[in-house]
Amino acid sequence: MDQTPIPELVLVTGMSGAGKSTAARALEDLGWFVIDNLPPSLLAEAVAATPRPTGGAGVAVVVDARGGDVFSDLTEALARLRFEGVDVRTLFLEASDEALVRRFESSRRPHPLQGSGRLLDGVERERSLLAAFRADADLVVDTTALNVHDLRRRVEAAFPDEQRMQLRATVMSFGFKYGIPVDADIVLDVRFLPNPYWVPELRERTGKDAPVNDYVVGRQEARDYLDTVTRMLDIVADGYLREGKRYVTVAVGCTGGKHRSVAMVENLSARLVKQGVETLVYHRDLGRE
Repeated sequence: MDQTPIPELVLVTGMSGAGKSTAARALEDLGWFVIDNLPPSLLAEAVAATPRPTGGAGVAVVVDARGGDVFSDLTEALARLRFEGVDVRTLFLEASDEALVRRFESSRRPHPLQGSGRLLDGVERERSLLAAFRADADLVVDTTALNVHDLRRRVEAAFPDEQRMQLRATVMSFGFKYGIPVDADIVLDVRFLPNPYWVPELRERTGKDAPVNDYVVGRQEARDYLDTVTRMLDIVADGYLREGKRYVTVAVGCTGGKHRSVAMVENLSARLVKQGVETLVYHRDLGRE
């Protein structure tokens, strides 16, 4: 293999229909050299032959179920690259079964693994085949509720200039009544704080509005919680970086994802930015009825 160092190799994989093409285009626009639908048996040779990108970007390879059940070959190919000193990271895209089925039906295309069965059979088979890659992924992004612009922002936040930041965080608010985000690394519960929903003049506002923010964060227990969480994330960041994990998704939940969690996320993200952590804020359930 060419001894010229490769800044980074990113494997883009995940569920068919979850947005890998959008993620690949976003990486390409950021200056990455993207290879799509590559057979794993050719991965090492392709990486060796790929022109070295400039500007700090690296090589991104999209591998998925379009080539059939290639994932055992992919495991071997990645192990070989790591043995040869290539810095490999995995971006895994997923979505709910319902969202994937809806996307395939709207595109009128069959799932690559469904064969003569149902579309959902192909989704379930693919999810099973990819379970190990999802478990080991550096970054998992659930695109169920994301549009293409949201996904691009998530990718752009995760892969900026390598020289500027080390740890990158997505801090999202959510409502427990809509379910815990499946791509969260850390889940925080702020339902112990008084709920602005029960204050008539605050009910129709959100945690992004100053009166709600003041109501939530004006309490000592909220500020103490933010202090504690910030210190905890500082400790976690060191451990993540030692283990080669450069992304963390912190989900902060309240009942409906409109007031307390939104205010706490806005304040937590501001604290992380001051500590030098590149942070993306995402309010998953803001705007739901």
